Amino acid sequence: MKMRKLPENPNTGVKYENADLHDIWLAGGCFWGVEAYMSRVPGVADTAVGYANGNTENPTYHEVCHQNTGHAETVLVRYDPSSVPLSTLLMHFFTIIDPTSLNRQGGDSGTQYRSGIYYKDAADLTVINAVAAVERNKHPKPIVTEIMPLLQFFPAEEYHQDYLEKHPDGYCHIQFDSLSEEFVFVDPGDYRKPDEATLKKTLSPLQFAVTQKAETERAFANEYWDTHEPGLYVDIVTGEPLFRSSDKFDSGCGWPSFSEPIEADVVGYRQDKAFGMNRIEVRSRVGDSHIGHLFDDGPKDKGGKRFCINS
Repeated sequence: MKMRKLPENPNTGVKYENADLHDIWLAGGCFWGVEAYMSRVPGVADTAVGYANGNTENPTYHEVCHQNTGHAETVLVRYDPSSVPLSTLLMHFFTIIDPTSLNRQGGDSGTQYRSGIYYKDAADLTVINAVAAVERNKHPKPIVTEIMPLLQFFPAEEYHQDYLEKHPDGYCHIQFDSLSEEFVFVDPGDYRKPDEATLKKTLSPLQFAVTQKAETERAFANEYWDTHEPGLYVDIVTGEPLFRSSDKFDSGCGWPSFSEPIEADVVGYRQDKAFGMNRIEVRSRVGDSHIGHLFDDGPKDKGGKRFCINS
């Protein structure tokens, strides 16, 4: 059991009265820590802990723990989608649970500690499934987080509500470090590759040659090699985001260099033996554009990879 102080809550004092708030219900083990974490994601207006998707009415904590009620300890997250999309909430959620662990999170075990995502709005299911699909690719074992409509949710006893706010040194099985991470979810369904005739009209000759014919721009003479403004680097063919400027570093090679893609799945790899060399080519996911090469001489403190990318 590990004790910790809580970070500041960026939602304190934010006025959400006029916001069009949406709800999602998240089960991730002991609900004290899950509530404390999710309440600190910017854009979350309110949270409450309770018992969801069981087979009894108005259960008590003792019944949930000892009488096989089928309920999961769950947090209702009420959020402003104009400030934080559901995809971002779910990406935060997956960082604080082990989605491959069945009926166990941290040191707690039992069906009441299973992980789950429960929804009322059927439109949310598309987003939930898309984020879960990305999450599955991160784990060698299958994920067991259940995805279901919300059948019922009964608020827990008052002493459980905002428990860690009342007892900031209380038991908590999760870490809060990922609150500071920048989460961007890239849904491949939002992008498509135009046909070749369209690309020839919309791309410059150099852009077409690089993305479609695997040509390479000149070092130190391309648009973004020395650019330092914050933003996203996207596939010019489809607009799909590929890299963050925050992951860019000066490698001295004369092309934009990144330590990692914005998500692992947005790029693919091929062996490239052109010009008598043996390299790893990097291509975009949706557009299948040639974007550069991957090398193992990047900064060690950032994982040791260098994505050498055409502008």
